[in-house]
Amino acid sequence: MSLERELQQRSGSKCELCGNEENLSEYAVSDIKENGLKTVLYACKTCIEQMNDADSIDPNHWRCLNDSMWSEHDAVKIMAWRMLNRIKADWTQDLLGMMYMEEDILELAKASGDGEDDENKLIHRDVNGVILEHGDSVVLIKDLKVKGSSMVAKQGTAVRNIRLDHENETYIEGRVDGQQIVIITEYVKKT
Repeated sequence: MSLERELQQRSGSKCELCGNEENLSEYAVSDIKENGLKTVLYACKTCIEQMNDADSIDPNHWRCLNDSMWSEHDAVKIMAWRMLNRIKADWTQDLLGMMYMEEDILELAKASGDGEDDENKLIHRDVNGVILEHGDSVVLIKDLKVKGSSMVAKQGTAVRNIRLDHENETYIEGRVDGQQIVIITEYVKKT
């Protein structure tokens, strides 16, 4: 029996992380030397894209991990643990506190470097020094002229679902009046 057929049978033809039934394929857990069913899971296109690209992570999509983290299959537990560590929200920390993994499986999960504090990591802070995370909402504390346009982003404007600049800790990106703009963090306050 092929690996994909075994995965289909094991998962009931559903994504083993979110339960989606469309656009499914096998996903090999990275940073693990072993091969075979133990290190592969059946996942949907959305989960695979977000597991491979940290910038595309939608934290609300991963609330499904509340159920899938209890899977009996090692590959599913490993990816659930890794994604919970990548999101870094209060609810993910709560789930990580409840999650149980055998020591050898936890070591495999940690092989990707998730869950470790990176001392070289850029930390974005608002005007009050509060740490900003990808997907947060902020409010402008000052009227801002938008370079390259005649638009002025008004004080008090809410900017939802911000993105962090991975090269400069003073820049974030967000949508204001339908236009994607770069904002300096000293002019925003986290809501």
